[in-house]
Parts: sequence; C-alpha cells; structure tokens
Amino acid sequence: MSRRCELTGKAVLVGNLVSHSNRKTKTRFLPNLVRVTLLSDALGQSVRLRVTAHALRSVEHRGGLDAFLLKASENDLSQKAKELRRKIVKAAGEATAAA
Repeated sequence: MSRRCELTGKAVLVGNLVSHSNRKTKTRFLPNLVRVTLLSDALGQSVRLRVTAHALRSVEHRGGLDAFLLKASENDLSQKAKELRRKIVKAAGEATAAA
C-alpha cells in the first residue's frame, strides 16, 4: 500500500535534517494518512478511503465528499477515487434527467 492520499495525491517527501553543526541526514517526511469512512449523498453509501488530515479538512470545507470529487482534478485522484467520481457524476446526471 503506497503512502499517498487517495484524494489529493499528496505523497512522501524526501529531504535533509540539518543539525546545529550543519551535518545533513537524509529523511523521509510522511503524510499524515488516516483511514476514514465518508458518506456519499449521491450514491447513498459510505466509502472507505485513506486520506491525509489536510484532505479531510478540505472535504469538510467544500461540503462533503461529492462536492469535493466533482471539483477535484482527475490527475490527483487514485483509481478508486476516479471510479467513485464517475459514479457520482452518473448519479447526478440521472437525478437531473429524472427531474
């Protein structure tokens, strides 16, 4: 399982820890990944995703998982999130056609 956010694409960064004596030590900066269950209003089901804490705040700010995925670029999304986005777009299209 990769250390990558399924919604934003944020991944591991590599850098140096620099001591007081200016000695450099390679390190990995890991994203703050959490496994969460989010509710999709359009699909009427819950979805388990592995996202960063920052992405979770962004989902809340945009008004839920559906709104976040509709605004998100497909380049950043994981394969699972892309499929979920397509299902939401299809469900939203069917809802507007029925109305």
